[in-house]
Amino acid sequence: MDSAAAARLATALEQAGIASRPVGVLDLDAFDANAQSLRDRMAPGAEHKPIRVASKSLRVRRAVERALGREGFAGVLAFTAAEALWLARGGVDDVVIGYPTADAESVRSIAEDEQARERIAFMADSPEHLRFLAGCTRDGAPLRVCLELDASFRLNSQRLLARLPGSLAVGALRSPCHTPESLEQLAREALAEPRLHLVGIMAYESQVAGVYDSGRSPRAAVIRAMQKASRREIAERRAEAVARVRALADLEFVNGGGTGSVESTSAEDAVTEVAAGSGLFAPGLFSRYRGFRPQPALHVAFDVVRRPSARVATVLGGGWIASGVPAADRLPAVEWPQGLSYARDEAAGEVQTPLSGEGASRLKLGDAVWFRHAKAGEVCERLNEVVVVSGNAVVDRWPTYRGEGKAFL
Repeated sequence: MDSAAAARLATALEQAGIASRPVGVLDLDAFDANAQSLRDRMAPGAEHKPIRVASKSLRVRRAVERALGREGFAGVLAFTAAEALWLARGGVDDVVIGYPTADAESVRSIAEDEQARERIAFMADSPEHLRFLAGCTRDGAPLRVCLELDASFRLNSQRLLARLPGSLAVGALRSPCHTPESLEQLAREALAEPRLHLVGIMAYESQVAGVYDSGRSPRAAVIRAMQKASRREIAERRAEAVARVRALADLEFVNGGGTGSVESTSAEDAVTEVAAGSGLFAPGLFSRYRGFRPQPALHVAFDVVRRPSARVATVLGGGWIASGVPAADRLPAVEWPQGLSYARDEAAGEVQTPLSGEGASRLKLGDAVWFRHAKAGEVCERLNEVVVVSGNAVVDRWPTYRGEGKAFL
């Protein structure tokens, strides 16, 4: 954020009479530009493949709906069964739950709701999941099921980075089904259960889609080499797994990737759709990617409430740390004023955050300091609404999931 952007958002809020903070502001122009950028990044020849909106990365129903209203976006990748049911009952007609569930109450509610049952697909990666889902339904149409293939990159002494001892898996710890053979076996078990209907496959290569790769450090170079090798490996393995399962069932979709891998994932013939969500809000971590730079769309402002010294300004709140391995990159990015940094012994605090540096000397009580959360969506669990700005004016106010009384995770 530069001075012009900060001034534009501040002026829009002032003219709308919005003075209380913290306040979340969604730059609608940036949001729309990011949606178009996601479409522009689709591989040549993959223009017909839709982008499924990852709701976890938004958690604002109006934002989900706006994305779905654009050409080239279709369906939602939800994160819980309860959320999927809520979205389906609210009008979303294609929801895949991106994670397995143990919420028997929500599964039974979906099974007993004819419309929701037709709109929602459950995730499964083990026979236990299949038995659980089947046990939650009675007579009637079967539950729709999607199988997850583990997309992590497995290294060992015979392959890339041979100097590393033993074996190593790079990527999120997700499905136990890593090989095409194991996914085929799981598909056979799903097809043998009359209360289930196999409709799709998912494989999320987090080590490509969700790991930033910028910089000139040895670590960044290793990450880029790993991602290049991983893209080749998952394309081959996913193609074989999909072919094996398609020989058994007529699949409706094969979902893959994320915001960080749109180009490579959409290029695979076996993949029919790509998931993305974070790229719409463009959180702080996205400043560290080399291949794309979406426009920051979601910002949060906090009040300055203390001046401990001439070079320190303290804001009320600020300690909204992103999930993942605790590290400096999980801290919110201080966007404006420039020249501010966290206090070493306090960082982003729950109820106060001291900020030091040249930028602090010009701040007074009641001034706003703008932050950008490290990861998309999570910040909306702390806000009841986001103020929507287009151009120089506030055009709407959208409730978050929390603002609608929902706290799914």
